[in-house]
Amino acid sequence: MAVRSEVVHCYEELAASVSSMLVLARAKEWGKLPEIETRCAALVERLRAIEPLEALDAIQIERVLALLDRIRAEQAEVSGLIKPQLDDLIVRMGHLHKEKSLGRAYGPMH
Repeated sequence: MAVRSEVVHCYEELAASVSSMLVLARAKEWGKLPEIETRCAALVERLRAIEPLEALDAIQIERVLALLDRIRAEQAEVSGLIKPQLDDLIVRMGHLHKEKSLGRAYGPMH
């Protein structure tokens, strides 16, 4: 029976979290993404701490590499879905800043 690997478990959790983010991004559920992103960051930090301490066998290494491929592909899709939303937010914030500056200079706009 194979020994349970915490490293593999963390990669499985990370892959599941990124998959959840992709589902939410496709559904435009932007408000739910930060919570999962926080979970992903915690998993990455955990992996940084434990990965150097745990030796993986060939099957575990193969599993981790497959998970990494999945994580990369799904993260790229999430980023592609989020980027236009961030660009739009930046434009809107620029307009609000401009209106605020004009309001200070000329009084409130009607």
